[in-house]
Amino acid sequence: MARPVFIVDGSRTPFLKARSGPGPFTPVDLAVQCGRPLLARQPFAPTAFDQVILGCVNVIADEMNPARVAALRLGMGEQMVAFTVQINCGSGMQSIDTAYHYIREGTSDLILAGGAEALSHAPLVWPNSGVRWFAGFAGAKGIGAKIAAALKVKPSYFKPIIGLERGLTDPITELNMGQTAEKVGHLFGVTRAQSDAYAAESHQRLANAQKQGFLKGEVETAFSRDGKFYDHDDGVRPDSTPETLAKLRPVFERPWGQVTAGNSSQITDGASWVILASETAVAKYGLTPKAVILDSQWSALDPSIMGLGPVLSASALLKRNGLTLQDVETWELNEAFATQVLGCLAAWKDEKFCREILGLDGAAGEIDRAKLNVDGGAISLGHPVGTSGNRIVLHLVNAMKRLGTRRGVATECIGGGQGGAMLIETV
Repeated sequence: MARPVFIVDGSRTPFLKARSGPGPFTPVDLAVQCGRPLLARQPFAPTAFDQVILGCVNVIADEMNPARVAALRLGMGEQMVAFTVQINCGSGMQSIDTAYHYIREGTSDLILAGGAEALSHAPLVWPNSGVRWFAGFAGAKGIGAKIAAALKVKPSYFKPIIGLERGLTDPITELNMGQTAEKVGHLFGVTRAQSDAYAAESHQRLANAQKQGFLKGEVETAFSRDGKFYDHDDGVRPDSTPETLAKLRPVFERPWGQVTAGNSSQITDGASWVILASETAVAKYGLTPKAVILDSQWSALDPSIMGLGPVLSASALLKRNGLTLQDVETWELNEAFATQVLGCLAAWKDEKFCREILGLDGAAGEIDRAKLNVDGGAISLGHPVGTSGNRIVLHLVNAMKRLGTRRGVATECIGGGQGGAMLIETV
């Protein structure tokens, strides 16, 4: 029989907006910053874990397999098995899901699962023409050949490409993620005004959560090597209003597009961990579970409408468990773009879409906005790609405990045309 899998604790760093140049932390730095206090408060040694799983998309050259590097820096022992997973925006949730299945099937009892991303450290990439020239120059034999190769150089060879820009462009459809959000918005009639209103609300909800102290116990202060400390998500703009956001120009589809820098997720650095345990580990160490993972679901669709991934994955998840949208009391739907979130909500209300695509008898219905992203989301705090799926699970658990709700779903769209969802119940 499948064993229950509990979430017993978790923590994350502040999400720090990428500005000019690399930020103060690499992906592993971030994982260590929130991992140390998390492990320090546990009633067992860091070496007690069976394994470590970490989601990371933009792995930097100095930190190959960041899960293993982080585990060693966290003092988890040389014998600790640690590996990194990558499914774009779903990587942080994939780490939890992989751990969930190991424990559920009885091969592990205690796993540290996380996500870490430092988008500010995304590399500049030389154009292929420049790489070919450099290879020819390096391979030239003799002074004459070197001079001949050098004379072929062109200034364009030294113009780097922003690696993150290429990474956020789908190689199959050749659409960047913002353009896919524009398409979702067009298909479901989402307006610019609706997107700006949603974005403003996200900032206001996060600002309120910070003011009320709702994130205490979830966000750990990070300390950089130069002595500075970071204790809050710094991308929030409490003064955002639909009127101020309406003044911003479209980024991807000018002049008529509706996706702007103000109603999109922010490019951000951050890390998050959760501890998953079996009943055996809970009893052995006297742990107090916060929640139990009931089920998970991954789905895939046309990459050009990747933003609808949550609709497919969450709907399949609920259907398998005999639940409706209305049975879920708290939702975390990652805010890649306001247009994309609103497109998902519209899809669930669209009878034709629900019949033809989801196989339902009619429209799935409406999600009460008071139950959705109650403390803001990626629009206001940022979207470190490999981390976000982990953060929304961690925050969903904490929000449900605070609100006194029992059942929640964390879900997200995934670049490349996929979606992930996890059904969680508080203990």
